[in-house]
Amino acid sequence: MAAQRFAQCINPLSDKAPLLAFLFVPQTRLPQSLLGSLLTVIALLISSCQTPPDKPANHQPLTRRELAIIVNTDDPLSVAIADYYQQRRGIPAENRIEIAFPRHDVNLSQQTFEPLKQAVDRQTPSHIQAYALTWAQPYRVDCMSITSAFSFGFDEAHCAQGCAATAPNPYFNAVVQKPQDYGLRLTMAIAATQFHQATALINRGALAHQQRKPATAYLLSTSDRYRNVRASIYPQLKQLLGPLANQKTIALKTFESDAIRDRSDVMFYFTGAQQVDHLKTNRFRPGAMADHLTSYGGMLTDSSQMSSLRWLEAGATGSYGTVVEPCNFPQKFPHPAIAMGHYLQGDTLIEAYWKSVAWPGQGIFIGDPLAQPFR
Repeated sequence: MAAQRFAQCINPLSDKAPLLAFLFVPQTRLPQSLLGSLLTVIALLISSCQTPPDKPANHQPLTRRELAIIVNTDDPLSVAIADYYQQRRGIPAENRIEIAFPRHDVNLSQQTFEPLKQAVDRQTPSHIQAYALTWAQPYRVDCMSITSAFSFGFDEAHCAQGCAATAPNPYFNAVVQKPQDYGLRLTMAIAATQFHQATALINRGALAHQQRKPATAYLLSTSDRYRNVRASIYPQLKQLLGPLANQKTIALKTFESDAIRDRSDVMFYFTGAQQVDHLKTNRFRPGAMADHLTSYGGMLTDSSQMSSLRWLEAGATGSYGTVVEPCNFPQKFPHPAIAMGHYLQGDTLIEAYWKSVAWPGQGIFIGDPLAQPFR
């Protein structure tokens, strides 16, 4: 029954789920040329979302043996992060992939990236399902995020100039199959600008499975109408995820507010705003997932808006943001119901986050990929 209700939540044609709003851009008149792409995405959502997300008994989430670390040997911080993560998580030596490139620019050109990707592919053992990058900069490969570029390879189908659709994510809301079954390896950046921030993040991720206290998912409906586009799904999310959340002792709370403060039990925090105030007054549970829908959150080191790194620095274990202007297509951002549904059923952070974004080409995933508080 819980699976049926969850499927209704993410089925865009369900008369009980107001998700047609999730498929189109509010306050924006779309060009006729986009209709074909949007119909394709609707078909994708119908085919993938109607599959209940209940995991079979033999389902095995990502393991440390299936994760490879990618290291920039020209970046001492990248090397230090990789060393610490490999030791803390027990990543096999054969899963360490070393490349070298200038670390000072926020963008890797396609010409620079493609030989690096080829070198990574040559060094990747066949059993690897996902990559962990060990840097915050560069975060972009021309018009793609660097995590999407490593997952898909550079492909302009995942790019957009202006308000346009991008290529769909074949892993969107996947239930059982491994990423390689869809022809990709998931990628997340263990992103930090200082070593102590990286070690704190990695330690939280490693301790996430010990999370036993009751916690809360905070779903904020903000005063920013252009960035608040995910709020329309919150009522159905609370109804449909309630039984699963209760089982995991997660309270689902919706606030009409631009921020929360002085909360000590944050496990999920989804909002839409250029800046999110009072972050450091809150305490995040190990493994917490948090993000804000805005244009430039994925510009990790030079954003004119709040960088997604601020979530990790405040104590979250995973976040997401776009690296170039996405317009306010909700498909380019995490779907809270899908992210939470898979995470609460035992997926790792990288699996749950990647499953929640229908069009991820312009977005960067950051955090500890192996965090698994509900395993």
